[in-house]
Amino acid sequence: MAGENTSVKDFYRNRSIFITGATGFMGKVLVEKLMRSCPHIRNLYLLMRPKRGQNVQERLQGILNGPLFETLRRDSPGQLTKIIPVAGDITEPELGISIQDQNKLIRSVSIVFNLAATVKLDEALKLSVKINTLATKRLVQLCNRMHNVEAFIHVSTAYCNCDRTEDVAEEIYPVRPEPDLVIAMTEGIDDKMLDELTPILIASRPNTYTFTKALAERMLQQERDSLPVAIVRPSIVLSSYREPVAGWAESYNGPTGIIAAAAKGFLRTMLCHEDKVADLVPVDIVISLMICAAWRTAIMQRTDTIPVYNCCTGFQNLITWKKFVDLSFKYCRLHPMENVLWYPDGRCHSSAMANKLCAIFLHNIPAYILDTLARLKGSQPIMVPLQAKLSKAAKCSEFFRTKQWNFRDDNVQQLGEQLSPEDRKTFMFDVSQIEWSSYLEHYILGIRQYILRESPDTLPAAQSRMTKLYWVHNAVQLVGLIIMLCVFFSLLYFVLRICGLIV
Repeated sequence: MAGENTSVKDFYRNRSIFITGATGFMGKVLVEKLMRSCPHIRNLYLLMRPKRGQNVQERLQGILNGPLFETLRRDSPGQLTKIIPVAGDITEPELGISIQDQNKLIRSVSIVFNLAATVKLDEALKLSVKINTLATKRLVQLCNRMHNVEAFIHVSTAYCNCDRTEDVAEEIYPVRPEPDLVIAMTEGIDDKMLDELTPILIASRPNTYTFTKALAERMLQQERDSLPVAIVRPSIVLSSYREPVAGWAESYNGPTGIIAAAAKGFLRTMLCHEDKVADLVPVDIVISLMICAAWRTAIMQRTDTIPVYNCCTGFQNLITWKKFVDLSFKYCRLHPMENVLWYPDGRCHSSAMANKLCAIFLHNIPAYILDTLARLKGSQPIMVPLQAKLSKAAKCSEFFRTKQWNFRDDNVQQLGEQLSPEDRKTFMFDVSQIEWSSYLEHYILGIRQYILRESPDTLPAAQSRMTKLYWVHNAVQLVGLIIMLCVFFSLLYFVLRICGLIV
C-alpha cells in the first residue's frame, strides 16, 4: 500500500485499473489522462460491449483512433498497448463478464473507476435503475472478491440531491424507498404500472436520472463492506478546459446541444432564470479530481464514512446563466458554424408563458414556413421535427436552469491542499483558475470542430456569411419596428378619433 508521501503519479506505478463507462464522454478523457500523465501504469482494463457488428477490440481501436488520443498516438504509442478491453454488459448479471475475465480482474486490479451510467434524464425507470443502481451493486460485488483493491471511485452527480433546498454537503443523504426495494419493484412490476408509479417514487426529484444516482449512493453505503469507496459528484460537465486539447467534446448532452442549435440560428428563446448560477465544470477538471481521489482513498486511514467530493464551480468561481448565454452568443458570432440559418440571437425568459409565446413566433411558425417551402422544392422537410426535438431537450433540462443549489466543496479544496506542487500542476482541479470567457470561446470552437465536424478552414466563409446575416437580421428588426410603430400610431389615431379629440 502506498504511503502518504507517495506522489499521485508514483502511486499509479505498476497498478492495474478497471474502468466501467470507458466508452462514454468522461470515460474516454479518464483513459487518455491516465495513460498520458501516469505512464507507468501496468494495464487499463475497460469494460466494453460489442456494438453495431464490432467486437470490443474493434470498438477500442475506433476510440483510440479519435482526435482525443492524437497526442498519445504521436508521443507515446506504446502506452496504448496497455489498454485491454473486457467484453461485458453492465445490464447483465455479473456484468456479462466471463469467468476467465473475472478471475483475471480479481487477481490483478487494484483501482476501480465506475463511470457507467445512462445520462438520459427522462430514461424509463426500469432501465435507469438497471444501469445506474443495479449495475453498481453488481460491480461492488465483483470488487469485494478482488484481492488488492485500494480504491473504488464512483461517479455520481451533484444533482442527485436536487430535492434539497439548503446547502448540499459532501455527504450521502437518505433516500426513500431503499435501493433494494426499488430494484425489486422494477423486476417484479410490469412496465406500464411502473411508469405510472415513477412520479410517486422519484417524488420531488425531476427525473429518473437524479433519483437512481441517489439510490446508487445509498446502495454503496449498504453494500461496500470493507471496500475503500469514494464518490465524486460533478455538476454540469462541459468540454475540456486544457487537456489534452482545449474545447474537446463529443456529445450533445447538457447545454451543448442547445448551444449548438442556437449557434445555427434554430433556437432563439428558452425558459431560464438568468440570475441563477450555472454550475458548469470542465470534463478534464472532473477527471483530475477522480484520479487524485483514488490516490487519497488508497493512502488514507479507513473509516466508516464514504468520502464525497462535490466537483462544482458555483461556490468558488460562479457564472450565471446570463453570462454563460451572452458569452456563448458572442463566440458563436465570432466563430460561426457553417450553413447558419439565421443570425445567432435570442434571450432567456423567466416566464413560462412569455417563453411559450416566443417559441410559437420564433420557432414553430418559421419551422412550418421553411418546411412548406422545402416540400414545394421537393426537399425533405426537417425543421418541424427538429424544433420538436429541441423543445423536448430544453424541457428536460429546464429544472436545472430555473433553480439554484449551493454545493459545498470543502473536501475538494482539502484534497487540493494535500497535493504536492507538481501533482497540483499535473492533476489540476482548482476551479477558481477557470477564466470563463477564454474557456467558453474554446467551448464554442470545440462544438464546431469536434461535434459538428466543421473544419477550421471553413471559418472565413462562415464569417462572411455571418456578416451578411447580421445586416439582414438588423434590417428585419428595423422593418418590424416600423410596422409596429405604424400599427401603434394607427390605433392611437383611431382611438383619438372615437374620443373626438381629432376631427
